[in-house]
Amino acid sequence: MPKLYFEDVSVGTTWELGTYELSKSEIKSFAEQYDPQPFHLDEEAAKESIFETLIASGWQTACIYIRLLTEGFLERTSHMAGKRVSDLQWLHPVYPGDVLTGRIEILDRSVSSSNPERGYLTYRVIGSTQTGETVFRMDLVGIFGRRSNTQ
Repeated sequence: MPKLYFEDVSVGTTWELGTYELSKSEIKSFAEQYDPQPFHLDEEAAKESIFETLIASGWQTACIYIRLLTEGFLERTSHMAGKRVSDLQWLHPVYPGDVLTGRIEILDRSVSSSNPERGYLTYRVIGSTQTGETVFRMDLVGIFGRRSNTQ
């Protein structure tokens, strides 16, 4: 599949990013290493939390959506690097067994003033579950290669 360049992407365009099913063991394993809060690690302790059940770390959720973004969009483009993440929001807990789906929407685009061979795309990642519940959102700016510097 040919790569998409900066010129090929328009504001308002959306892409579906695929799915990822999150298991209880993955939630606990991630939490043990990176976010050892009781409601991510222990089902009994989670019952006493405001969530009343085991939930995934928000950071794990973010990592999953970065994976979906990479596999579903960035690998198909002339993406060179990330520049900024903003407005990261965890909108609803993610539970064991949830099937996460992602999509992106292009919000803005501009040519680099310092290097005309590069362009900046601003895009929003929106994550939801199999029930349609929106659980995650973040805005990113990425650096993308241009096909030519004349467009």
